[in-house]
Amino acid sequence: MGRFRDFSNEGEADGGIDMSPMIDCVFILLIFFIVTTTFVEETGVEVDKPQAAASVSLQKNSVMFAVTADGEVFFDSKPVAIAAVRGIVSRKMMQEKVPVIVQVDKEASAGLLTRVIDQCKLGYPECVVNIATKRGS
Repeated sequence: MGRFRDFSNEGEADGGIDMSPMIDCVFILLIFFIVTTTFVEETGVEVDKPQAAASVSLQKNSVMFAVTADGEVFFDSKPVAIAAVRGIVSRKMMQEKVPVIVQVDKEASAGLLTRVIDQCKLGYPECVVNIATKRGS
């Protein structure tokens, strides 16, 4: 009586696909993309930029300032005094040598832009200052 087993019910319970290896793979990919993602810091204000005749793609790691038409200078979404630009640039350059990008409103004063660039150069004389423009604006 115990010599013969009924296998008809056991086949129904084992008909599914094991999803655990696929879930492991998805989580490994998710961790990889989270670790390798870089975020670009924005200045926090919308600047009306002039059109550029030619533009060059800049590095993602950079120190970004924005100069508005109202004569304000922004760094990291906060207004800063022109004299503070020097300290910000020197602190950032001690961490990593990156270009300085100044986003300028097309209605901004050229004198204000010149003072911001001068403060950048005083903060770190070898720094590269780029004036940002946007294609098609």
